[in-house]
Amino acid sequence: MLDIDALLSPYWDSIQAAHGPLPLFDAHTHIGHNDPDGFKQTPAELVAVMEAAGARAVVFPMHEPDGYQAANDVALAAAADSGGRLVSFCRLDPRDHPAAEARRCLDAGAVGIKLHPRAERFGMDEPGVREIIAVAHERRVPVLIHAGRGIPALGENTVKLSAEFPDARFILAHAGISDLAWLWHVLPEHPNIFIDTAWWNPADHIALFSLVAPSQIVWASDSPYGMPLLAAWTHARAALTAGVSDEALRSIMGGQIARLVAGEDPLWVGEPSGPPAEPLHPLLDRVVTHLISAMGRAFGGGDPTESLDLARLACAVGEDAPHADVCAAVLELLDLYREHLAPPPTGRAFPLAARFIIAALVVARTPGVPLPAGLHLPPPTREEADA
Repeated sequence: MLDIDALLSPYWDSIQAAHGPLPLFDAHTHIGHNDPDGFKQTPAELVAVMEAAGARAVVFPMHEPDGYQAANDVALAAAADSGGRLVSFCRLDPRDHPAAEARRCLDAGAVGIKLHPRAERFGMDEPGVREIIAVAHERRVPVLIHAGRGIPALGENTVKLSAEFPDARFILAHAGISDLAWLWHVLPEHPNIFIDTAWWNPADHIALFSLVAPSQIVWASDSPYGMPLLAAWTHARAALTAGVSDEALRSIMGGQIARLVAGEDPLWVGEPSGPPAEPLHPLLDRVVTHLISAMGRAFGGGDPTESLDLARLACAVGEDAPHADVCAAVLELLDLYREHLAPPPTGRAFPLAARFIIAALVVARTPGVPLPAGLHLPPPTREEADA
């Protein structure tokens, strides 16, 4: 199978060398084989990818249409058998005896709770959710909540619950994209709300790292949907672009979630850095725009080839242009995509090589972060790009 980690490890190595060590603790991973979306991951597969990344991880079940008790037991066993590599959250359906299942799992060794309002089709204002949060408040444990699109009033209701239950720790997943537009402004008043980074778009990450205190951000890959090592260096590049300090980066990449799952109080590591002062250069803005278009086409089940070809042409800036090294790196990553493109493996919805598009997008959007030394050839001329 394609080893993306090996091909992209110089990016992570260069960040570690300049800003590390950065012990990784992934706040958001899944195991299971019954999710209707087709993704699958065994405990052994998760442990293997975490070992490859040198990371620990929080694990919880994927969507189980028939209920979560057995799946929670699998997650508990996976954590117990992992030699400390994994800790488990229990996943709950608020309409299926949630308080009792929460207490059962927490008594058995779980260190947190996972809720997925979209998959289970519930709102954060339902009575069962309140029962769950009351248990989390009583036990002082984190509750990780899917916070992607399509969940009305998720942020508003979470903020209300956080004020009422201050000893519960709320983690809004996926860079809080459902509510980040306004949520960043009220987060200083709610220090028990955190946001995980399990997402792919560097624009969302840069906004998150710029506007939210680093103490309220925890790194996450969303494995198997995301890849831990790829998530580590791409999210770190976005954080560094936003001006996050090395101390704050250590908190984000593992320090804070380690404290939360241990039942400790969170540690304050400083204020948000604020919006970056440097605008993105217009030449790179063209590359980013075409790569975003390519990702949109891929996510929609379409063919990203035309947008990728336009991104390649946008990188044909010549050796003396601003950010010629960045354009060369983007082209190398798009070459890797082209070279390794193959149908998705069993249990995956997208080709593994699509991760090279995400990598290229992040490199183009974060030009102020140094690239690994010695990797990149000069970008082609326009004639060479057309050939």
